[in-house]
Parts: sequence; structure tokens; C-alpha cells
Amino acid sequence: MGYLLGLDIGTSGVKALLVSSEGKIISSKTVSYPLATLHSGWAEQSPYDWWEATVKVIRETVSNNPIDSDQIKGISLSGQMHSSVFLNEKMEVIRPAILWSDTRTSEQCKEIYTKVGGLNQLIHYVSNPALEGFTAPKILWLKENEPEN
Repeated sequence: MGYLLGLDIGTSGVKALLVSSEGKIISSKTVSYPLATLHSGWAEQSPYDWWEATVKVIRETVSNNPIDSDQIKGISLSGQMHSSVFLNEKMEVIRPAILWSDTRTSEQCKEIYTKVGGLNQLIHYVSNPALEGFTAPKILWLKENEPEN
């Protein structure tokens, strides 16, 4: 018999679902991790917490069931949308991730609109608006507020 393992690396924790090839739910587990809100509108997490919780939830899901890990025929992943993890040249995490729900970049969004000539012009160029949770405003915020990073 084969199994499928689904993982959702979400904002509040990692959820795992082990399903048989017939679609029967074998196990469902969640491992939570903290959300840091150091200032109003900020939302950050440690990518290392994501990794540790993912390893733990997989071990708990598989080890608590009478299956061999080689019977897992597929793994599906989903994760937080526009959360940004910033790395150095050695591919090491340099600061906590700024999450999709973080709203600190309002001024950077305005700056982007001003530089490109407004919302319609930005959408023409990149097919998206500049929203607070998106990556480009976060990069500008980091450049302006944490130049060492």
C-alpha cells in the first residue's frame, strides 16, 4: 500500500496529513511555532522554527503509524504566501522572515508607485500592485532600515 504526505507550512504552525492511496486519512498532526510582533503591524518568524517544526511533525506523523517511510509515494507542500526569507552570500538566514501579513512597508509601497508613475503604470509593468506583504516593498524597507542586512 502507498501513502501520501501533505504538509502545510503555515503562519501558526506546520500541519501534516498522512493519507492512504485509497484516500483514507491515517494521521493528522500539527506542530506550532511562535509569531513575533515586535511593533504594531509587524509579523516575523524564524525560518529555523519552520524547519524544526516540519521535521518534528513528519517524524510524529510517520512514527505513530505502522508504516515504513518508503511506503510514502508522494509529498505535497504548501506554505505561507509572500513571506520573505533574507539570506547572505553563504545562503545563511540573516534575520527573521518578514511574513505576508506584515504591514510595515506602507511608505515603500507609496515610493514604488511614485517612481513608476502610479498604480496603472506599475500594473502595466509587472501585472501586480505594490502591496505591503509583497517582496519588493520589503526589500526597500530592509535597505532603508537595516542596511547592514
